[in-house]
Amino acid sequence: MTDLLDAAAIGNALAARGESIGVRVLERCASTNTELLARESAQAPALLVANEQTAGRGRRGRRWHASPGDALMFSLRWQFTGDAGRLRGLSLATGVSIARTLRELGASGVALKWPNDLLASMTLSKDPDSAKLGGILIETRTGGGRITAVIGVGLNCRRNPALEARIERRVAALEDSIDPLPSRNELAAGIVAGLAQALRLFGEAGFEAFRSDWVALHAHQGSPMRVRTSDGRIVAGIAEGIAPDGGLLLRNRRGVHCIHSGTVVRRTLARGARA
Repeated sequence: MTDLLDAAAIGNALAARGESIGVRVLERCASTNTELLARESAQAPALLVANEQTAGRGRRGRRWHASPGDALMFSLRWQFTGDAGRLRGLSLATGVSIARTLRELGASGVALKWPNDLLASMTLSKDPDSAKLGGILIETRTGGGRITAVIGVGLNCRRNPALEARIERRVAALEDSIDPLPSRNELAAGIVAGLAQALRLFGEAGFEAFRSDWVALHAHQGSPMRVRTSDGRIVAGIAEGIAPDGGLLLRNRRGVHCIHSGTVVRRTLARGARA
């Protein structure tokens, strides 16, 4: 059955959850983040959902791969007061919110990988790299004492063997853990409604309100990790949680290192995130 996206259906489902957010659906665009960033900022939140992205982006310019109809791809525009420093940890708080919603829907194996990935348990693979379920990309603009954040989210809803063959790795999909899988309209409304509540809390209390939940959901908490930092260094150690500003804490013989920007390059198998 075709799972069509519908702006009115998403908007009505959001309204039923007490959220008034402008919704627009595009059949195709380069990137939902790019589309929202190009539009004039307004104080009211806005949601853009696309069936297909021709230039979907992840962190550090990486390509986000998804086939039309098999993924949920959206960007939510939200405004905060203050300076950009107030948004430290926003991508981690976003991950906590999405993981909570997916777990409430039945995806109990959903976990988080620093700094912006969602993982899901896969019974057919022992490779944690192949269990990526989705990703988050946040871009910001500042002006007039306000920060406009555009929060891009991509989630694999249905498995696509052709796509897996093209990118040469297994991926996780929501259909593996949620039965029956809701329509993408319902998924979008549920995730965005939860995210709107989380963003209001983040605006009031910052990342500290989410930090303990992030640690509980961290797939590699207490496990050895190797991280390539933004300056090219490799830092290895045991994952010991997260700093108040969202930095990853790794302990090794030289002490505890706080990494604010980097990429996980190797780690042992996830031990299973705690609820």
